[in-house]
Amino acid sequence: MKNIDTLSVNAIRVLSADAIQKAKSGHPGLPLGSAAMAYELWAHHMNHNPADPQWPNRDRFILSGGHGSMLLYSLLHLFGYGNLSKEDLMQFRQMGSLTPGHPEYRHTEGVEATTGPLGAGMGMAVGMALAETHLAAVFNKENYPVVDHYTYVLGGDGCMMEGISSEAFSLAGTLGLSKLIVLYDSNQISIEGSTDIAFTENVQERMRAFGFQTLTVEDGNDLEAIGAAIEEAKADTSRPSFITVKTQIGYGCPAKQGTAAAHGEPLGDDNIRAMKEYLQWPSQEPFYVPDEVYAHYSSLAREKAETEAAWNVMFAAYCQEYPEMEELWNQYHDEALAEKLWDDAGFWAQGEKPEATRNLSGKVLNYVKDKLPNLIGGSADLAPSNKTHMNGEGDYSKADRKGRNLHFGVRELAMTAIGNGMMLHGGLRAYVATFFVFSDYTKPMARLSALMQLPLTFVFTHDSIGVGEDGPTHEPVEQLAMLRALPNFHVFRPCDAVETAAAWYSALTSRRTPTALVLTRQNLAPMAGSSREALKGGYVIDDCEGTPDAILIASGSEVELAVKAKGLLQEEGWKIRVVSMPCMDLFEEQSEEYKESVLPKAVRKRVAVEALSGFGWGKYTGLDGACVCMTGFGTSGPQAELFKHFGFTPEHVAETVKGL
Repeated sequence: MKNIDTLSVNAIRVLSADAIQKAKSGHPGLPLGSAAMAYELWAHHMNHNPADPQWPNRDRFILSGGHGSMLLYSLLHLFGYGNLSKEDLMQFRQMGSLTPGHPEYRHTEGVEATTGPLGAGMGMAVGMALAETHLAAVFNKENYPVVDHYTYVLGGDGCMMEGISSEAFSLAGTLGLSKLIVLYDSNQISIEGSTDIAFTENVQERMRAFGFQTLTVEDGNDLEAIGAAIEEAKADTSRPSFITVKTQIGYGCPAKQGTAAAHGEPLGDDNIRAMKEYLQWPSQEPFYVPDEVYAHYSSLAREKAETEAAWNVMFAAYCQEYPEMEELWNQYHDEALAEKLWDDAGFWAQGEKPEATRNLSGKVLNYVKDKLPNLIGGSADLAPSNKTHMNGEGDYSKADRKGRNLHFGVRELAMTAIGNGMMLHGGLRAYVATFFVFSDYTKPMARLSALMQLPLTFVFTHDSIGVGEDGPTHEPVEQLAMLRALPNFHVFRPCDAVETAAAWYSALTSRRTPTALVLTRQNLAPMAGSSREALKGGYVIDDCEGTPDAILIASGSEVELAVKAKGLLQEEGWKIRVVSMPCMDLFEEQSEEYKESVLPKAVRKRVAVEALSGFGWGKYTGLDGACVCMTGFGTSGPQAELFKHFGFTPEHVAETVKGL
C-alpha cells in the first residue's frame, strides 16, 4: 500500500471519529472498519463525478448500514461533492446541517438513498440494478453503451439479518443482476455483542443458494485484495456478486476495536488521541487532514470527470446517429410527460356499467402504457387479481430485460424497496401492487418512499370487508388509517371510473409524493356527479338546494351507499349533501375557502361512511357527527351479506343521520 493510500484511508477514519466525538453522538465502528474498502472502491473502481452528481451513467453507491453515515460524509467531503465542507462535518447530527445522523436523499448531494432501517439499502440497490438492465436493453446500440454502470451496496451483519435482504437477494439472483455488487462488512459484532448470540449461519452459502458469485477478502485493510475482488465481481456477467470483507469494527482505536463498544457511541477524547497515535496520524488537531491528501482526492476527482466527459462525447454521437432514441430518452426523463393526459378524453371516460375499481384501474393502466413508455411495474404474485399486467409489454426476466411487467414473487417488503430503487435510479416511473391488507408488509419501505419524496405508485386492491369469503385475515380494516397517518403520502380510494382515472392522474403527475390507489374487488356503479374535482381530494358529488341539513361523507364503495341513503332521507324532507372524499391528504392541501365550500362549518350534522376503521374521520365529523365504519375485524361470508351485517346499508346510514 502506498503511503498516500494509507493516509487517504486514515483520513476517512479520523474525520469520522472527530465528527462523532464533537457531536457526542454517532456510530464510529463502521466508518473505522470499512474505510479501506470504501476508499478502494470510490478511488479506483467506481465511475462517478463529484462535479456532476446527477450524471446518468454514474455507478451507484448505497450505504445500507446508514448508521455509519460519517463514512459516506467523509468520502463526499474528501472527493469534493457539493462543496461539503469541513465545517459541515463539524455540524454532524446538528439541526439544519448537511450531515444528519443517517444519510438523507435530496438533503446531501451525493447521497443516493435514505438509509438507516437496516437492509433497506440492499433492497433499493436491487431496484437500481434492475433499472440499469432495463434501460440498457431499451437504449443501448452497438458501440453505444449509453447505459452501462454498476450498483454497489455496503452493509453489515444487521443488514444480512433483516429479512428484506433475503427477499431482495433471492430475486436478484433469480434475475441474474450481474452489475449488482454487495460489499459485506463482516465484523461479527452487533449492538448486543458477538453475532454468535443470534446469527451463526453461513452467509456465503446462503448467497450462493440465491445465485450470487461469492468472494472473500480475509483482511479488510488489504486494498490490493479488495480491488482484486471488485474486479473479479465485475468479470462475472451472469450473476450478482457478494464480497465478504472481514473487518474489525472500530479499527484503529486500540481500546475498542473488535468490540461492541465501538459500534454506537463516541470513542472519547483519550481514545481518539490513542487512535491517531496508532494510525501514525501527523496531527492531534481535530479534523486535520494533510494537504497532500486533499490534493490526492482532487486528482482522483479530476480523473472521474474525464470518464464522464468521454461518455458525454459518446452520448452526443449516439443522439446524432439515433435521433429517435434521443427523443425517447427525453421522454423517459420528462417528469411532466403524464400531464398530457389532462386533455385526453379517452383517459377520462365515464364507466358504462358497474365495475370493480381494480378492473377500471387495469383499463387505465393499459390505456396509458403506450403514452408513458417508461412506466414499469408489477405485483407481489397477484397481477391477475390486482389487474396490474400491461398487455403486450413482455415480462421482465434474465432473458428479456425489455419486459415492462415485473414479477416480484411473494415479497411485498422487498418489492417496495425495489420500487424505490427504480425511482431513485431515474428514467423510470414505477408501480408496485398487492392486496390492501398486505400493505402492512410494504409499510417500512413506503415510509421511505414518502421520506425520500419518491412518487412511487402503490396499487392496493381488495380494499375492505368487500373481500368477503376470504375472511378477516384478508379484509383490511386499519390499513387506510395507517397510510393516511403517513406524512407526504396520498391515499386515494376512488368510487368509479372517473375517480379511478383521477387517482392514476394524481399518481403519475406527482413529483414528490407517493400515491396509494385503494381499489375494490366488488363492482361499483358509475356515479353521475363524479368528476375531475376528485383531484382536490374531496368534493360535492351530489348536492341539495340551499343549505344542507346534514352532510354525508364517503369514499370508494360507500359513495354509492351514501347517495342511496340521501334518497331515503329526501323522502322525509331532509336536505342532504353527499361529499366524496377519495383522498383526505389532497383535500387537506386545498385552501381553507375551498374546504369551507365543501364542508361548511355551520353544518354540524355530519356522518362519515367507510367500510374500514373510523380512525381519523373525527376531524370532518366533529363532536356532533358520527361514523358508520368498522369497529372490529370482519368475517367470512358473501360480501353483500357482510355489508348488511356490519350496518353498511342505506337504511342504517339514514337512521344514523336522524339520530344525530
